[in-house]
Amino acid sequence: MAGILVFIEQRDGSIRKGSLEALSEAKRQAAATGWPVAAVLAGEGVSGSAAGLGAYGASQVFVADDPNLKLYSAEGYSEAVAAAVEKVSPDAVFFSATAMGRDLAPRVAARLGVGALADVTGLSLDGDTFVATRPVYSAKAFATVDTAGKKPQVIGLRPNVFSAEESGGSAEVVNLDALSFSIRAVVKELVSSGGGEIDVAEADVIVSGGRGLKGPENFALMRELADLLGAAVGASRAAVDAGWIDHSHQVGQTGKVVSPSLYIACGISGAIQHLAGMSSSKIIVAINKDPDAPIFKVADYGVVGDLFHVVPAMIEEIKKIKGA
Repeated sequence: MAGILVFIEQRDGSIRKGSLEALSEAKRQAAATGWPVAAVLAGEGVSGSAAGLGAYGASQVFVADDPNLKLYSAEGYSEAVAAAVEKVSPDAVFFSATAMGRDLAPRVAARLGVGALADVTGLSLDGDTFVATRPVYSAKAFATVDTAGKKPQVIGLRPNVFSAEESGGSAEVVNLDALSFSIRAVVKELVSSGGGEIDVAEADVIVSGGRGLKGPENFALMRELADLLGAAVGASRAAVDAGWIDHSHQVGQTGKVVSPSLYIACGISGAIQHLAGMSSSKIIVAINKDPDAPIFKVADYGVVGDLFHVVPAMIEEIKKIKGA
């Protein structure tokens, strides 16, 4: 059996959007070749989420449902994926390039003795080999890469680049039993400081604040705008380093790389490290009082003005439109 195997990331039994995007892209790529698409899901109490993956293109879902996998474990999860690979013998294994996917994909590749393609933004087939496009040099250029013919090809797909589409269908659920976990590093507890906020890595709209906010108290303005737009709150490294907001919100080369439909940068000058993390956004709106700020070079729409005047005006107009 050949085809594509997709790792499905879940949190508390809820399937992550990036994994549905990866599964949908696998289905689209497989349509031209007639390849089957399978998925692998790991966790505790996740069996109930498996069958629904058929709607996004999976014909089979391999489930590793085990108490050892309740919280993410690189060793445990890589063993589960490797077991599914042994069952399927796929031509490629897709991951969503989330924080978990970026950690897990190279571990699986090392276990299988193959290379890994990370942060892929474009895919095409050359025969039975995937050729991928990925950003390099802080997204100033794009490289065309492959795995030199080694199979399976391990590929991480950047979230929010490939669309998630329901194609209908059902999936056969296969339990991965008798896994002999050798987990040396055990996660005892996962503590979240996000307060239920949307993860910037998966958000379709992001409102980001930078040094121009002048203090942590003014992130309340970003959150108010974000709430109205159903958006995530992002931040520049300067704001995070100043202790104004948690690192989980940081967008950039040393934070999270994002590709939302709309990115609103407020008081962010646009250092190259920040641009590397958000320049692939579909629409970029920049608000900055410095007309020479580098952020304007990548912005689709720019407002030269004081964010403390511009953002409240935006909030009021959006409230009027929404009747809030």
